[in-house]
Amino acid sequence: MRRLDFLRMSGLLGMGGLFSSFSSSNSKAHPEELDAEMQQKIKDAGLNGSVFHLKAAPIPKVRIALFGLGNRGQSLIEMLNWLVEQGHAEITAISDVNPKKIETAKEKIKTFQSSTPVAFTGNENAWEVAMSPDVADLALICTPWELHTKMALKAMESGLHAASEVPIAYTPEDSIALVKTAEATQRHCIMLENCCYNREELWLLNMIEEGVFGTVTHAECAYLHDLRQLMIDPTYYEDRWRLKHHLHRNGNLYTTHGLGPVCMYFDILRGDTLTHLTSMSSKEAALSEALAATDDPELQAMSKQVMCGDVNTTLIGTAKGRSIMLQFDVHSGRPYNRLDKVIGSKASHYGYPSRLYIDHGASWDGHRWLSDEMEAEYRDQYEHPLWSRLQKLTEEHPQGHGGMDFVMMYRLIRCLNQGEPLDMNVYDGALWSLVGALSEASVSAGSQRMDIPDLTAGLWQQASKHPVGREV
Repeated sequence: MRRLDFLRMSGLLGMGGLFSSFSSSNSKAHPEELDAEMQQKIKDAGLNGSVFHLKAAPIPKVRIALFGLGNRGQSLIEMLNWLVEQGHAEITAISDVNPKKIETAKEKIKTFQSSTPVAFTGNENAWEVAMSPDVADLALICTPWELHTKMALKAMESGLHAASEVPIAYTPEDSIALVKTAEATQRHCIMLENCCYNREELWLLNMIEEGVFGTVTHAECAYLHDLRQLMIDPTYYEDRWRLKHHLHRNGNLYTTHGLGPVCMYFDILRGDTLTHLTSMSSKEAALSEALAATDDPELQAMSKQVMCGDVNTTLIGTAKGRSIMLQFDVHSGRPYNRLDKVIGSKASHYGYPSRLYIDHGASWDGHRWLSDEMEAEYRDQYEHPLWSRLQKLTEEHPQGHGGMDFVMMYRLIRCLNQGEPLDMNVYDGALWSLVGALSEASVSAGSQRMDIPDLTAGLWQQASKHPVGREV
């Protein structure tokens, strides 16, 4: 993953050039010029919002081609178990460059599926053959980040729906291209943000929709996860592909676990939108020190190349005047945290651990979080209907990050079965990913403001309730 590789990837669709300005560490970005370039590219792409509420033809049994059989791909196989047994889906193809992972996947799949999926392996381009409507209806993409956009585009151009792990893009060109291709092909393209389906986040969403928080004004969210050991391990992220991103990029490289749920809370693209951001990275220390402390000369050399700061903080504004603080830190040694803070005129919530405060007016002097017993009453009263309906199944599939992975896959497959719009569309994934690219641009430009372009042709102004609550 040398810089030249990143620049080549950004030019896959003949739209290259802009990202070199965003990612270069040798020259400062000029926000006005970058915004003008993005606006021109959006205009040239002719984006029209035509797949915002896309309903594709129902697929009674969704044929799935699974690309990437590392840790995440193997985990999602388990999440498909019940859906396959119920006849809602079938894994018809699997693909990975590592034949050993192919065999591991086959062993898992045969425990719940009678048919054996066709394997596509042997070289780095074998996956392209599986992108065929003769093979599958849905491409499920769990590969390293740099392949997500390329594979999603190929899937849609071949007539398949695309579902990609996060991030679905990390250049502005790729976000634009994903929307353009989805509109041209009328295919679904969803980024699989599992945290949007977590029990706590759905509970907060329901309380916000039911008015418990009053007018929501501010949120704080994050992905704080010490990944140093996993990034150093050459087998967990094969060939240390994730570590190599940190050698060449500086900003928020993983925006969506925190930002996705907050965008649901704030009706982003459904009455409000993200308008601008500014981003700052701290100095780097924790990852390079961990690399230097190993006895591996290659890792010791990498310790001098780390570009990504330990903590990135991005401030985001919305059209309705709300504010969001988004953080990213996978270097520092600290417990996992997504913050999950929401501030409203009538209530506030802080996550990790969950604490809820109900406002009793300006004269109230009892500034204390609700007791565990009182918070439990709110949890019972405002449990999200989606979680209530699927609770028994989530208890049977708890290995998927507490059940949210199963709920995510259930929603995806059942919406495709019934020909209903997906909970998140291509515009959601493109926007949330675009925040990451713009955070890198802002850091490079000394934390200058970056405007966030509209990819929906103005459809974000149409207020609507988030579809995650719709029954399917």
